[in-house]
Amino acid sequence: MLKFLSPKSIGALALTSLVLVSAGLSRADDIKPIRSLLVLGGCCHDYNTQKDLLAKGIGERAHVKVVIAYDTDKTTGHLNPVYEKADWAEGFDVIIHDECSSDVKDLAIIERILEPHRQGLPAVLLHCGMHSYRSEGYPKAVTPWFEFTGLQSTGHGRQAPISIGFVAPEHPVTHGLADWTTINEELYNNSENKLLDTARSLAIGQQEGAKDAAIVWTNSYREKTKVFATTLGHNNDTVGDARYLDLVTRGLLWSCGKLNDTYLKPAKH
Repeated sequence: MLKFLSPKSIGALALTSLVLVSAGLSRADDIKPIRSLLVLGGCCHDYNTQKDLLAKGIGERAHVKVVIAYDTDKTTGHLNPVYEKADWAEGFDVIIHDECSSDVKDLAIIERILEPHRQGLPAVLLHCGMHSYRSEGYPKAVTPWFEFTGLQSTGHGRQAPISIGFVAPEHPVTHGLADWTTINEELYNNSENKLLDTARSLAIGQQEGAKDAAIVWTNSYREKTKVFATTLGHNNDTVGDARYLDLVTRGLLWSCGKLNDTYLKPAKH
């Protein structure tokens, strides 16, 4: 037998639904976005496009506001202007280092860049960020930037597809992520073929004709700062790949201690 609702009952249901939807919107509005500074620029990459791919992709996946510090200089020896002030990181919850600045070698400048991280500011390191700030002693010694990244890389070979295999599926960053194979990409080598003792490998990259290499990892910098790193991300199609953006976003949230349903936005289907 059909049961019809009275107009009064329909009105009550509509009001309840409106309250529930409003409550959900209110909770989302109440979330204070993570403030992230994306530092990028320098040699060898289409940073002008990649800055927007990263900012948009991360913002779509998590409650993160990405502020962009883009240096248009195309050389490896130019310092991003954002680093000119001692308090360059003030007001930010996490820094994304995506610069290509291998010939910025002044130790005083490198110390200025590292100081906020030594005080506990989380970091995300992408691609050429691993090849930057090669100060005296590189590559034989554990130089200051190498200590920060957790893995030193000295170069890469030809561009070819990289098979990505996650080796720590239980880790919060990689939980639920599936192995995939990239388009033609650069596989950065691992100096001495190992991570520092403070670092943990999350994924290994395999490329025809090259030695396997750790390509995703975490580092505990000075026992107080969480660092997420990946050497992936040379070409625009990789940076714009949903799988890459999922990985970077999860790594960023993990570094801040906020990899949870509060800060992750619902997946779009």
